Amino acid sequence: MNVKSPAMVRFFRRQSLFVAFSAIAGAVFWANGQQANPMSVLLYSLCIGNLTMPVMERLHRLYAEKLFPYDLLLFLLLMVFLVPLIYVVSSAIVWQLAPPSPQTLSHLIMSQWKPSILITFLFSLTIFLFRSSRDRLERRNLELQETIDSGAARFELQTQELERAREIQQSLLPKEIPQLPGFGVAGVWQPANTVGGDYYDVLRLGEHKLGICIADVVGKGVSAALLMANVQAAVRAIASEFESPSSVCAKVNSLLHENIATGKFVTFFYGILDTRARSFQFSNAGHLYPVLVSDGIARSLEQGGAVLGVFPSWKYEDSVIELRPGDRLLLFTDGITEAADAQGREFDEAGIVAFALAHSALSAKEMNRRLIAEVTSYCNAHFQDDATLLVIASD
Repeated sequence: MNVKSPAMVRFFRRQSLFVAFSAIAGAVFWANGQQANPMSVLLYSLCIGNLTMPVMERLHRLYAEKLFPYDLLLFLLLMVFLVPLIYVVSSAIVWQLAPPSPQTLSHLIMSQWKPSILITFLFSLTIFLFRSSRDRLERRNLELQETIDSGAARFELQTQELERAREIQQSLLPKEIPQLPGFGVAGVWQPANTVGGDYYDVLRLGEHKLGICIADVVGKGVSAALLMANVQAAVRAIASEFESPSSVCAKVNSLLHENIATGKFVTFFYGILDTRARSFQFSNAGHLYPVLVSDGIARSLEQGGAVLGVFPSWKYEDSVIELRPGDRLLLFTDGITEAADAQGREFDEAGIVAFALAHSALSAKEMNRRLIAEVTSYCNAHFQDDATLLVIASD
């Protein structure tokens, strides 16, 4: 026989518990001034324990699934019938092996029934309470574990879906920005979450024209990303060499107003870069003013109209600037300007202007890379909102 088997280990643990219980019972007798044979007390405890435990284990299923207090009432009802029987059997064993004093079995049963039945009942009740509490905790732990596992599975599924959404959203942005002689265009997109509501695009409109736009959907996350996809689809469907920026803004505004949810809107900037005329015609629908650096001077292009999706009949206007060699035009969303350091100070438009003036000789791609790196370092990569940056360089 393997004494280290689980069954044997449980058996000896139970006997230790019964011995400890007998010591407590003996102490109670002694404290009350009653004479008790230690061997009788020990034998009573072992008999009661070894008879009660198996019976309770077999009957446990009868009340284990009941709610409190019905489980306790059913247990007490069972004990009314079982305790006297267990006491009689235990008394017979004690009388045979270690009687408290010379006496008949009937005398032992009649003289010791009160403390013995009380001890049997208390012992059984203690085991009942312990096991019931343990079962409830195990069920609760099982429910919690199932909840945790289910939540983890849902979170993993949501994470995978968001990653796929991010991949889809990135696929909507230009994989390679078209370039025309004499100019350089570079863009970067940095969502605050897995997906975001910022958008930029660069469209070839002809041999010497590019359509350039940047947009910011109010809010963040999936809802903003879905609305951004609608904006992107609308722009690509409407923009052409023959549509002015103000016309594109008006048509996209009309489409969005019919389908946009209450409280949602889009800031939008669209322009046409004409490399032959070295001009940039644009219309601004509530977006942050771009920064133009020319001849060592920075200024904001402050022409603009209402955001998209709110006023269906808004009349947008076109503006035109000349882009001379060495000029740099920076388009950005508020994720750039609102990026804050540890003290809560925002990078702000002043930070963009200072950077652009200090690095105006850089190419569009290099200026774009360095500026987003500086903003990322400034806020320790903790962007509060989606950040998008476009740089147009006139060579």
